[in-house]
Amino acid sequence: MTDITVERWLPDGFLASALRADALAGLTARPKTLSPKWFYDERGSELFEKITLLPEYYPTRAERAILHAASGEIAAATGAAVLVELGSGSSDKTRLLLDALRDGGTLRRYVPLDVSESALIAAANRLLVSYPGLSVTAVVSDFEEHLNLPAADGARLVAFLGSTIGNLLPAERVAFLARLRSGLGRGDALLLGTDLVKDPTVLVAAYDDPAGVTAAFNKNVLAVLNAELGANFDRDAFEHVAIWDAGAEWIEMRLRSVQDQQVTLPAIGLAVDFAAGEEMRTEVSAKFRRSGVEAELAVAGFAMRSWWTDADRQFGLSLSVPV
Repeated sequence: MTDITVERWLPDGFLASALRADALAGLTARPKTLSPKWFYDERGSELFEKITLLPEYYPTRAERAILHAASGEIAAATGAAVLVELGSGSSDKTRLLLDALRDGGTLRRYVPLDVSESALIAAANRLLVSYPGLSVTAVVSDFEEHLNLPAADGARLVAFLGSTIGNLLPAERVAFLARLRSGLGRGDALLLGTDLVKDPTVLVAAYDDPAGVTAAFNKNVLAVLNAELGANFDRDAFEHVAIWDAGAEWIEMRLRSVQDQQVTLPAIGLAVDFAAGEEMRTEVSAKFRRSGVEAELAVAGFAMRSWWTDADRQFGLSLSVPV
């Protein structure tokens, strides 16, 4: 029987407090912003899973293809006893790494880290059948604020997949990678997924699908604010926008107000005016080049040892070690 334990590293009330602080700061900023971390309530997670199956949304398929091809090499190179996954979500792609490490005879423990305890437990329970004897330590934490890596008797492989790192602004990436490096030592390794710069039409299509699934996902952040902060956002009064910023080399998702309107958020004592046509940024998704990834890792104290892409060179996966 698989052994599952849960560790809660977030202070009591952390998520509620963080949402209030983010909403207050973002909605009073110019231009207005909201953090993409608030997309992922139960409905938002369901919508994102649908996005990953869309024909226009290539990143999940491309990264999975790389893992299919390279997981054995990754397992052999790291000999990891512990697989730590940041922002683990459903843990589906991770099975490829778990299989390879198990087949290599080194795997002893899997540590998924995410803010949603219910999602962590559900994912851990799905592993019960496939990985008898595996110890699972589910860590409830926010990798941006509380990045405490568990100690391990043996090498650790930290996986940060899905190009989630692209949702961080450049200064945030620097700080995150530095914190991550400080928690790793000799024998540990980082497996990092990064979406690559490519034809802007391909990029925009991945974030603005004709079926409107991404639009619904984007607008879901308003439903989260309504539910958690008593806000009165009308989702029909906003439209989804996805643009490519060639200078920053990232996709921006925005919500554009279709009319002059005022929204109230009683939980934080805020009334916010939106002009018709005003846009609020809800996500950046940076796209990378190998040279840039290698340089950012080096600044944080990592040395890239391996680099893989899919057949169409849409996505990059790198294996790095602390130096």
